[in-house]
Amino acid sequence: MAMIVNRRDLDFLLFEVHGVETLFDEQRFQHLDRATITAMLDTAQAIAEKAYLPLAAKMDRDEPAMEEGRVHLPEGVADAIGKYAEAGLFAQTFDQSVGGLQLPYVVSMAINGMFSTANQPLAGYAMLTVAAAHLLEIWGDESQRNLYLPRMLEGRWFGTMCLSEPQAGSSLADITTRAEPRADGSYHIRGTKMWISGGDHELSQNIVHMVLAKVPGGPSGVKGISLFIVPKRLPDSSGAPGRYNNVTLIGLNHKMGHRGTTNCLLNFGEAGPTTGYLVGNLHEGLRYMFHMMNEARISVGHGAVSSALAGYLYSLDYASERLQGRSPNRKDPNLPQTPIIEHADVRRMLLQQKAAVEGGLSLILYCSTLIDRSSVLAHAEATDLNLMLEVLTPIAKSWPSEHCLEANKLAIQVLGGAGYVRDHPVERFYRDNRLNPIHEGAYGIQGLDLLDRKVRLYGGRGLALIFDRIAQTITDARGHGFSAWADQLDGLMDAWKSATTASTHCTDRVLALANATIYLDAAGRVIVGWLWLQQAVVAAQAKTTSKSETMFYEGKLITCRFYFSHMLPVAALQFALVGSLEDSCIAVRPEHFHAGRTA
Repeated sequence: MAMIVNRRDLDFLLFEVHGVETLFDEQRFQHLDRATITAMLDTAQAIAEKAYLPLAAKMDRDEPAMEEGRVHLPEGVADAIGKYAEAGLFAQTFDQSVGGLQLPYVVSMAINGMFSTANQPLAGYAMLTVAAAHLLEIWGDESQRNLYLPRMLEGRWFGTMCLSEPQAGSSLADITTRAEPRADGSYHIRGTKMWISGGDHELSQNIVHMVLAKVPGGPSGVKGISLFIVPKRLPDSSGAPGRYNNVTLIGLNHKMGHRGTTNCLLNFGEAGPTTGYLVGNLHEGLRYMFHMMNEARISVGHGAVSSALAGYLYSLDYASERLQGRSPNRKDPNLPQTPIIEHADVRRMLLQQKAAVEGGLSLILYCSTLIDRSSVLAHAEATDLNLMLEVLTPIAKSWPSEHCLEANKLAIQVLGGAGYVRDHPVERFYRDNRLNPIHEGAYGIQGLDLLDRKVRLYGGRGLALIFDRIAQTITDARGHGFSAWADQLDGLMDAWKSATTASTHCTDRVLALANATIYLDAAGRVIVGWLWLQQAVVAAQAKTTSKSETMFYEGKLITCRFYFSHMLPVAALQFALVGSLEDSCIAVRPEHFHAGRTA
């Protein structure tokens, strides 16, 4: 049985729920059809299973090591990425005019999900490179695009994002890296960057760092941040990697999970002059970088789903084979033991995993379709879809990161003591997934972003548009006999509106945002509930005589019932808490935590 994907569920979400085939009517995607996409998915699955999956445990065990200023990675890693590159997968969504496959973003997500489930740390190198290439495609000038894009899309040069510094993580206003202008139009980059995934390695001919820095004399805070291309090796006149650009590897961070992805402390300009090239306009770097970050945030949510999917599939197979105990109705010790999947509590844990994984994946794919549809629609319609995406991005990053991590915990629990030892991979899946609520904007940061910015944009139009779509699904659900679920979701929309109003009308912003993380989780529960209701409506309409297909659709309906019974009701309590402006997180003082401690 495939351990990296449930192709039936993926096809269901792509083609039956989110209507990916309708994209093929658009001029940009007319070279595609379902058969072509299926063949691409087949190819990706084969590469992921044969090249990526066998390296996963090895890369975790033999994590990157620094040897004489270079990064050492296990044998086989470069070959595996090479197979990804040979299939043209670095260029999935890029225009055919620059050598891309011109695939919809949603199809690319489906493809990359298989690589992420097989070996998320290895998949991270390509994800970062593609995000950097997208940034250059949009904001770079013609000479930058001509130089960097072909080499990055062929997988010969990799990319990174360099934001954080030892003293400045999420607080980018406090970065100190400087870019001093030179007469030739380039800049001398000087500073230190921290937590740089893929920051150094020998997997590619060159590494293209996208670096945030401040030009002397610019505005203070985030308004003075600019964006620079800083290659590890400076391209020579032919575009080949030339002399070393004094990007110095200071050290590697040794992590709980994601051990196969190098994570680096880099110094710019200490060992000698480091050259950088301005992207776009001065002092607009954070706006440009947010494009890369928003793309990365959806990918992080997808990574969380992928880790949880790996755990779910493994624990499902284990539970189906592991014999332990007997039914409470049949306790005769002379009877044979039963597979643990027959026990109700094990099924509960499997159902919660299934609900998180398949609900989270639907969220990621829906956000991806918004990107695709906004790229082919008229300006006004595209603007509306982009506003919806703005609201959904912090949810797409955070809800899977939190609830799919919980799913990984449950996968360990299904295995019991066996899940806690390294003989089985579920503990590794948990460790890998624990990063996702942290990087690319921690859970709390995303909550602030949603409540303080995204729901306010254009007078709350983005949120209103989402509510309109939820209302349409509610109407559809009532027409298919799901009135109870429809009423439940309708009531939660009212609770969401009330909580939003209470916060946005509170003049004390500290108080208004004190429970922003709770607000984010509640919003995510409702959004995923909406997407589960969508799946239920589609499943209810499906017509099949196949027993396997019947069981598939029945499984969707039962999982939706579980979600609405076990996971969604929490949102009502959460919205009530946010709406009450409960202030215990403000009232508590540092002294309250320290009181009673001995010196």
